[in-house]
Amino acid sequence: MIVIVDERELVTEGYHSMFDREGVASTGFRSAEFGDWVSSAPEEDLKSVRAILIGDCRDDVLPAKLRDRTGAPVIALSEQHSLENTLRLFESGVDDVVRKPVHIREILARISAIRRRAQEEARFAQIGPMRVFTDGRDPEIEGVPMPLPRRERRILEYLAANCGRRVTKTQVFNAIYGLFDDEVEENVVESHISKLRKKLRERLGFDPIDSKRFLGYRLVM
Repeated sequence: MIVIVDERELVTEGYHSMFDREGVASTGFRSAEFGDWVSSAPEEDLKSVRAILIGDCRDDVLPAKLRDRTGAPVIALSEQHSLENTLRLFESGVDDVVRKPVHIREILARISAIRRRAQEEARFAQIGPMRVFTDGRDPEIEGVPMPLPRRERRILEYLAANCGRRVTKTQVFNAIYGLFDDEVEENVVESHISKLRKKLRERLGFDPIDSKRFLGYRLVM
């Protein structure tokens, strides 16, 4: 999930719409709302945050204040095209500064690059004969690509990132759809995972997703 912080509702709604078209969950906050949420949100919710975009907001929304709660990359969206402003933003602790206007896909590419550098993430997770990529590519089974719809692919990526650990339906939903998407029912996760399990079973010959009622899901090989 991508979090956008900006005082202008029109801006946060605009980014939310653009990310949604790319199949990426997002949500928007004003400065005060964001500060309250970061300080009180459960750790499980914060783990679902892929990156934080800071636009026109109060000066007290600083990366240094976020590090104790989340290691998600922080990117400043700058409307002032000046060296002084760019340097000021970097000095505040942001991981990158992007000058507007900017295409959503460029933002996503920058987020992926920062996460690779900061967390030294592998470009893929090898789980038995299955290779699950972190850059949006379809997974491969024994070297052969397995095309998946975006939601199913994102769920598989999330399960692979937590391989061996059980995650709840709520955690999967938050990671794929965002924390505040009231237009989608949480039970949609069950439908996506059911379709994903069927496809994996057909290719692998067994079901790699272990599910326990009320406890959640776990990817095992």
